[in-house]
Amino acid sequence: MRFKIQKCFEQLCKLRYSRLHTLSAEVSGRTITGTKLCMPEPEYNTDFLCNPANRDIILNNIKKRKGVGDIDKVLEYSGKPDKRELFLQELSKIPNCSHPAILDYDEPKLLKECGKKAEYDFEPKEFTELVTDLKAIRSEKLGPIAGQRSYVLLGDLAELEEALVRYTVRKLMRHGFKLLSVPDIIPTQIIERCGLITNGDRTLVYNLDPCYGDDYSLSGTAEMSLAGKLMNSTLSYDELPLKLAAVSRCYRAECSSIQDERGIYRVHQFTKVEMFVCSEPCYSEKVYQDLQDIQEELFSSLGLHFQVIDMPPFELGAPAYRKCDVEGWMPGRKLYGELSSCSNCTDYQSRCLNIKYRTKDGDVVHVHTLNGTACAIPRMLIALCETYQTKHHRIIVPEQLVSLMKGKTLIKKQSVASMRSYKYKQKLY
Repeated sequence: MRFKIQKCFEQLCKLRYSRLHTLSAEVSGRTITGTKLCMPEPEYNTDFLCNPANRDIILNNIKKRKGVGDIDKVLEYSGKPDKRELFLQELSKIPNCSHPAILDYDEPKLLKECGKKAEYDFEPKEFTELVTDLKAIRSEKLGPIAGQRSYVLLGDLAELEEALVRYTVRKLMRHGFKLLSVPDIIPTQIIERCGLITNGDRTLVYNLDPCYGDDYSLSGTAEMSLAGKLMNSTLSYDELPLKLAAVSRCYRAECSSIQDERGIYRVHQFTKVEMFVCSEPCYSEKVYQDLQDIQEELFSSLGLHFQVIDMPPFELGAPAYRKCDVEGWMPGRKLYGELSSCSNCTDYQSRCLNIKYRTKDGDVVHVHTLNGTACAIPRMLIALCETYQTKHHRIIVPEQLVSLMKGKTLIKKQSVASMRSYKYKQKLY
């Protein structure tokens, strides 16, 4: 009976793959989605950027960051109508300003440590070995259903993922966040307006085939969809700070051969709970600290040991004015790994997407946007499972998550329906 079920599964996989090829051939040459997005023209801070007196300040900022952007070309094309398109292209490459406190950082700065490292009277296992022995994960020989760096969580580990998401969302809603469900397929222009390069030599973005529409991509984080939702909007003063949260799948084309990033630490797709806030300019630094406090509360309540790091300019993406990372202790790996980040993007994104608010005096100005990771599932699973493992290589469920795990307090060896190694040879059509 078991052999017959496995045989049927193989046949279904082959049929599914064959049908996908057929559908791909059928739609070739036709556009599946024909929506044409009308993007606003960015409202760059030209008073500052095009003032020759600020040239050295801007150039120094570019050098301290990733070296992308040419302020001299901006000044050269400024005020020349026939160079308007080139002018806007060069303006789009200039990164946000950097917070004065981080300008002289040559390396990340430790701000604080929270919690204590767990102590063991045994040698703790690394996540992949631990959960593989428990038959709670599959990350190899998954067949045609997945590609490189894919994984399947099984049984209690899949339930732990769901519990983490629900726990995090409840916490955020208590802090006044509104939960949204956002699309994972978005216009590439939205991603670019948020400050991510999509056409470089090392792009992090998965682009859809042109037959599926005019320039669509898979979202790397819900921040992009949330920002896109607010494009061309003018919020009222009473709506601020506008706190939004979303649970989404995140798609990253990045890959790594670094030993410390093995297993599910850096993967092509994962689930994440994201925070996104629109704030008055005068309060954005306070909101930035509030987001950090929420992150610390979440990780502390789950019993993790972690450190908060203030990032130097060269670690900042184009939109960030300031960014901090939370690095959690992973005892099996014997190192700290990034669990989350938090960024204040000031008016960089809102100027590109035309997101404004009306002040008490009736003036219409750009909001400041901020974002932060509340829970990135793979790395949270690594930190929790390695921290809460027992001498007998089981995993204690954190107290805060027991009620969300149907009362389970211990993750033992799983007896989920068999998933044997599946060998599949791709056919060329």
